[in-house]
Amino acid sequence: MAEVIDCEFSVQGDGPPLFLIHGIGAARNTWAKALPILTDHFTVVTYDLRGHGTSPLPEDPFGLDELVADLERVREKTGFECAHFAGHSLGGMIGPAYALKHPNRVNSLGLLSTAAFRTKEDSAKVWGVVHAMEEKGIPQVLETLTARWFTDEFIATHPEVVENRLKQVIRTDPDVFLNVFRIYADTEMASWLQRVTAPSLVLTGEYDGGCNPRLNRLIDQALPNSELLILPKLKHSILLEAGDRVAEHLCRFVAANSVE
Repeated sequence: MAEVIDCEFSVQGDGPPLFLIHGIGAARNTWAKALPILTDHFTVVTYDLRGHGTSPLPEDPFGLDELVADLERVREKTGFECAHFAGHSLGGMIGPAYALKHPNRVNSLGLLSTAAFRTKEDSAKVWGVVHAMEEKGIPQVLETLTARWFTDEFIATHPEVVENRLKQVIRTDPDVFLNVFRIYADTEMASWLQRVTAPSLVLTGEYDGGCNPRLNRLIDQALPNSELLILPKLKHSILLEAGDRVAEHLCRFVAANSVE
């Protein structure tokens, strides 16, 4: 296992602690639309994954275990003994993997726009994107992902948000970006999700291609204590398009399942 990296993090708001875990080629600012609501209810900890945002670059390739260890280091540094956790996309895999390793630290989970129980065809599609980026370069393939991430209406009405998201990916170190994309493609939670006992909100967009309702229904069925929510019309970038709605659902779910 590679060394743990001290990731950069921010703490804001008041209330029970909530850790937010972003996805591939993003950073803690991906939660900006959700934060005004969340910080009214929680002490929110956002952080940049290793090699993302302002966090240090790793020297070696890494896997899901290292990302879990980085999250535990952030928790240690904040001093919170236990907390609520929510993650988007790859973050929705890091959160449950963290809960599996540190069950006593986790009061609840949010699995947002993530995937498990992929068929061979599902996996082939994800790996196809990875291999295309390896062969052609990340910027050359990135434009094709825009329509997978955002609805047509949002692309038309918020072109600057879409453009900034693409620039954020391109600014991410390409080795790190491909490393985390491979983790996302390679991780299969199906064999261990049933051992994650924390109350879990499973949430995705109706038209999310790679993290679609079909897969999320299977995630919900596998988890012992979960609620499934499908957000109408949305695709993958639910935080940028509807972060306020996601935040409201997180607040409601945690309040209904709080151990405080």
